[in-house]
Amino acid sequence: MDDPETAAPDADLAAVAVLDEPTRRRLYEHVVRQEAPVGRDEAAAALGLARQTAAFHLDRLADATLLDVVYERRSGRTGPGAGRPAKLYRRSAREFAVSLPDRHYELAGRLLAQAVEESAATGEPVRTVLHRKAAEWGARWGGRNTTTVFELLEQHGFAPRREGGAVVLGNCPFHALARDHTETVCGMNLHLLRGALEGLGGHGFEARLAPRPGLCCVRLEPAA
Repeated sequence: MDDPETAAPDADLAAVAVLDEPTRRRLYEHVVRQEAPVGRDEAAAALGLARQTAAFHLDRLADATLLDVVYERRSGRTGPGAGRPAKLYRRSAREFAVSLPDRHYELAGRLLAQAVEESAATGEPVRTVLHRKAAEWGARWGGRNTTTVFELLEQHGFAPRREGGAVVLGNCPFHALARDHTETVCGMNLHLLRGALEGLGGHGFEARLAPRPGLCCVRLEPAA
């Protein structure tokens, strides 16, 4: 299963920041408007740039994974004497998401869709499936990290801070959904974080619902 959380938010932010340079952004917009991959000479001519300038910025966009690089022989010839394939650029298949404060609505949508589909197929209540799916997803978060609870929560946008022996979460990555569908989304979030703690192991905390204004609905208390 593909994980929309695999790419770190900082990596998405860094990639999008590459487009802040005006010439680079013009080149990116030119490439994504084309049906076929674009070569350096073509891009340079279209935008009135020196070939070396176009090549530099196109490669920078590829390094940031905003563009994919492909190699093709445009002459149609093959075999010996056909020449080297041209280096071409096309829009990357990767998707980028940047939001401040950190939000993960795609993850919520994916979990809810999985719950609805499995419930329809099995007859199990949607909310029961949702809680299980959220816990499984959280366990993958924790299972691929050899980090502290604090670092795991920071990585996924919860803005943790200590409050006595507990940890409160200053940001809810599902804020708008939790505001309008509190019971469903907060229950999902609770099981997501319980799964993350289980996957992390040896953390000394347990996740509980403890809604307070301005905070995430989940709070981590010292384990009994």
